Amino acid sequence: QVQLVESGGGLVQPGGSLRLSCAPSGSFFSPNAMGWYRQAPGKQRELVATITLHGRTNYADSVKGRFTISRDNAKSAVYLQMNSLKPEDTAVYYCWIEPHWGQGTQVTVSS
Repeated sequence: QVQLVESGGGLVQPGGSLRLSCAPSGSFFSPNAMGWYRQAPGKQRELVATITLHGRTNYADSVKGRFTISRDNAKSAVYLQMNSLKPEDTAVYYCWIEPHWGQGTQVTVSS
């Protein structure tokens, strides 16, 4: 069974940056789509960004210009560079490497 390992979450001040990483443990494959989703307390899980095998990206309006998704096909890994973070970005972030989900990593933006 494929397990996705996420890293990079934590506590950061408003305006700061974090980089999330996600890759499968013990196996490699070439999924078409990868992405990041997030879920804030009391809210539904929402799309943050996705990227296709050929690098086509899609972003939620709320993160455009601040977040950048990228992937390393050789490692079956996906990354999310988050800049200019805001308190409203606080959530559990889940990676998705089709069709698998990560366990989630907490991102807290607070002064």
